[in-house]
Amino acid sequence: MTTLEKAGIPRQLIWGYLGVMIFMMGDGIEQGWLSPYLVDHGMTIQQSATLFTIYGITIAISAWFSGVLAEGYGVRRTMALGLLLYCLGTVGFVGFGMPQLNQPVMLFTYALRGFGYPLFAYSFLVWIAYSSPQQQLGRAVGWFWFVFTGGLNVLGAYYSSWAITKFGHLNTLWTSLFWALLGAVFALLLNRSKPARQSSGGSKVEELIKGLTIVKEEPKVLLGGIVRIINTTAQFAFPVFLPMYMARHGFDTTEWLTIWGTIFTSNIIFNLIFGFVGDHFGWRNTIMWFGGVGCALSTLLFYYAPQIWEGSYWAVMAAGILWGALLAGYVPLTALVPSLVKKDKGAAMAILNLGAGLPVFVGPAIVGLFIGSAGEEGVIWILAALYIASAIITRFITLPNNAKTLHQTQPAEAIQSI
Repeated sequence: MTTLEKAGIPRQLIWGYLGVMIFMMGDGIEQGWLSPYLVDHGMTIQQSATLFTIYGITIAISAWFSGVLAEGYGVRRTMALGLLLYCLGTVGFVGFGMPQLNQPVMLFTYALRGFGYPLFAYSFLVWIAYSSPQQQLGRAVGWFWFVFTGGLNVLGAYYSSWAITKFGHLNTLWTSLFWALLGAVFALLLNRSKPARQSSGGSKVEELIKGLTIVKEEPKVLLGGIVRIINTTAQFAFPVFLPMYMARHGFDTTEWLTIWGTIFTSNIIFNLIFGFVGDHFGWRNTIMWFGGVGCALSTLLFYYAPQIWEGSYWAVMAAGILWGALLAGYVPLTALVPSLVKKDKGAAMAILNLGAGLPVFVGPAIVGLFIGSAGEEGVIWILAALYIASAIITRFITLPNNAKTLHQTQPAEAIQSI
């Protein structure tokens, strides 16, 4: 067994992992600063939240289609379609929407851009689900979230904190096209592996429908999708209002981007750690305690840190690092949900991918709906309550014979039944 395989990375997919990281770096360039930029240039926080909400809706739709399209039409074709839509949306948004802050154009083109990355990245996740040995699946998906988050939230944040001072905001957005195309070269051209697939044998239309009917056949898949929504809702809610909140406590844009990037540096490291933890401690146990309960507590700590420690940069940084680490406690969910079904893993992944896409809509929507009435503090408590709810829901997502993982069963005979 090679070093890569011992680490949990399918050797034949290494170029794909690298390509996803580079692509997501391009997609994550604006995440940490676009909302305050728009507010500073005359838009209201509600208008900014609306833009991200519409963007999130298209991401959610695209995330669901990524699983079923990858299974019905092929991973490579689906990833290429995602690249095309991303490039078209970026050209329209940066070239025609942003210069005059033309809101109708911005809404349409940013939404079009939103179709791009789920088709590209989440389709590759289906590829991983079919290509990885079950005993390494937790680690394989841990590596996926390492490169996904590493590109989107770490490299994207650090690069943009440098690029906006050198190129300006709009030119920085233009460079996202370069990174997306470079990522596609690695994932689609240099990656020569043929996607493994286990279709149910039905027509392509049936494959699409299976992405919905799977929740009736296996209701636990639906529960997994709900938990996946809650997992990163705060991640997409925070950038809408926390930069302004942090600014009132003395943190400028560069400091905020550094904190945000460091948070997800912690996150990607613990994506790997919790991949191993989940394979030994149990997928469900890891999600409940580290993910649900841990994120609830650390979300509150992250918000109150500037008040408790009177704007201390390092106290806020430490609280953020803790939240980012515990956010990785949900990583085993990507191993747990596909393992609930013996076939149609693409359909199960479609629900999980939908759950991964919806937070981009749900997070900003919660901010837009409640920040006026409940304020920033109220929004934080709503997010913390959702994390507790996810821990409770996860309690009911059980594998056959209450196995901790698919390859570690409680009774010995459970191996034969799976």
